Amino acid sequence: MLQNHVLLILSLLFVVTMLSMLSQKLKVSYPIFLVIAGLLISLIPGTPSISLEPEVVFIIFLPPLLYSAAWYTSWNDFWSNRRPIGLLSVGLVIFTSAAVAFTAHAMIPGFSLAMGFLLGGIISPPDAIAATSVLQGLKVPKRAITILEGESLVNDASSLIVFRFALAAILTGQFVLWKAGAEFVWVSLMGIVVGLAFAFIEYLIHKFLPTTPSIDTAITLISPYLMYITAEHFHFSGVLAVVSGGLFMSWRSHEVFSYNTRIQTNSVWQTLVFLLNGVVFILIGLQLPGIVAGLEENSMLRSFTYAVVISLVTILIRILWVFPGAYVPRILSKNIRKKEVRPTPASVFLVAWSGMRGVVSLAAALSIPLTLSSGHAFPYRNLILFITFSVILVTLVIQGLSLPFVLKWLKIEEPETEHAREQEIRLRLANIVLDHIEHNYSSEANSIEAFTRLRDRYKRMAEISARKLEKEDELKKRPEFLPRYREMLLELVHARRQELNKMRHENEFPDELIRKKEEELDLEEARLRK
Repeated sequence: MLQNHVLLILSLLFVVTMLSMLSQKLKVSYPIFLVIAGLLISLIPGTPSISLEPEVVFIIFLPPLLYSAAWYTSWNDFWSNRRPIGLLSVGLVIFTSAAVAFTAHAMIPGFSLAMGFLLGGIISPPDAIAATSVLQGLKVPKRAITILEGESLVNDASSLIVFRFALAAILTGQFVLWKAGAEFVWVSLMGIVVGLAFAFIEYLIHKFLPTTPSIDTAITLISPYLMYITAEHFHFSGVLAVVSGGLFMSWRSHEVFSYNTRIQTNSVWQTLVFLLNGVVFILIGLQLPGIVAGLEENSMLRSFTYAVVISLVTILIRILWVFPGAYVPRILSKNIRKKEVRPTPASVFLVAWSGMRGVVSLAAALSIPLTLSSGHAFPYRNLILFITFSVILVTLVIQGLSLPFVLKWLKIEEPETEHAREQEIRLRLANIVLDHIEHNYSSEANSIEAFTRLRDRYKRMAEISARKLEKEDELKKRPEFLPRYREMLLELVHARRQELNKMRHENEFPDELIRKKEEELDLEEARLRK
């Protein structure tokens, strides 16, 4: 039995890897491609039924994926955009839940309002993984990316709390608004406290104990699970615990991690997140047969109609919320008008159109109990599952696939100021190097060729960055030499690597020396390609 489970997991990982390579070849975002592939695989006769257990998603998949997303989110950007992020991650979740609740209650016979809020809580949050993965590689304004990433970090917590309140109301028949509101605040705040407490302990371990890169990496892998499980054990928000802990460690990581720890940790996390993402999205597609099989009491046509209508409502509600949320605060507050650049309608529509749903919604739907406290079957459970799956499919596939065309249609491009900021950093770093050489190695720079070449290299770097910042006409007219120069440097790395391979075959030098030089070339190539 154990061997069968291990073989199934390894087969899934292999399939995910192969399909991801194919998605790159076809230039389709791999989450979308994997969902479609899982859907098609599930329709092949004889395909084994693979059920997605909600406990596996909430405990195995969710903590590391949220922690990784929080780690690569800038705290400064997150905090400076806290108003739009809060409006989307809390306000929009509640607004969407209410809209879906009243729509489902009016449309589906016998579907209570509490049941509607249960469904709304399930499908209200866009997915943290889907948004960043689909937008990766597209030229999107930095502020839009920050808002979408920040929203998807926090909205899972809001939606799961709405889901739990609605489920409790259905199971007990009781709901008190002010108590629910107070509990919402308490659960959220204590989740953040738990996450920050664990993150501070992690920070102290990294800073004051004699760790190695491998130990540091292992601690970063263990921490999100401890944060999530501890918070959930005390009925606090595990999502907010992981997100707050990840943001704290990301903010302080430069104080505790050495260069080799950062290299190793980034490599391990990139591989882990890729595999977890891939498995999650292909599992979503594989759920279709089991979900459709449960629709015995409802006709397929009626269920399909309900799913399409609620999917459209979910998309429309987001658009109706995002535009007023972007402009009304500016009208009401002079301070906002002073501090923030007015967002263009195109960038606002991009945020409104990027509401892809994902695995958290499906896991929440699957966690609905099979029976009520009375022992009777939970009403409309299979229909809720089908609608949830349909909303994920519609938002992820249709909206996700259309995003590149939407960007082209709206003519959205990354503002020039964001490129200019990079040149400012280059110029400042080059000037720091030149000042250091001038004050500490001036005689060597004038007499030793290696020092002279290094000083001249940074002089050229500073001059190029300064010209780009000034946007001189001469620079615009003549072709850039940097791409060609970088191409030459990469060719030189390749030539040296070939020579190392020749040395390896000739047994002329010890293998450990060749491997050491190979690692140096790997780091040099990584720097050049970035």
